[in-house]
Amino acid sequence: MDVMWIQVVLLVGIGVVALLLNRSTADARHQAIRRLMLLGFVLAAAVSVMVPQWLSAVANRLGVGRGADLLLYALVIAFLSYISTSHRRMNQLSAKITALTRELTLTEARLEDERRAGPGA
Repeated sequence: MDVMWIQVVLLVGIGVVALLLNRSTADARHQAIRRLMLLGFVLAAAVSVMVPQWLSAVANRLGVGRGADLLLYALVIAFLSYISTSHRRMNQLSAKITALTRELTLTEARLEDERRAGPGA
């Protein structure tokens, strides 16, 4: 079985997405890593625009025929990462909204009980 480098890279990318599903996204370290990855992306994109042959050369080294295909594969992994982090964030927000709604309902019920009991109770 002949494994191409792109297969290894894609599998590692999928593994990273799986790890992101299991990590908390609230700490400063995670935010710093995201910023570094964004900086790396911007630099790679700039180099790809300035020297288009570079992307094709990297793609050929990884076993992909064209630079455009390599870019597509990278975008698929970025999209999966975005979906996974958005899903996790949405679940966290939903849990917070549920807790706030419960607390608000309990507070309103307590106030209603106090109002019914009257001022002298």
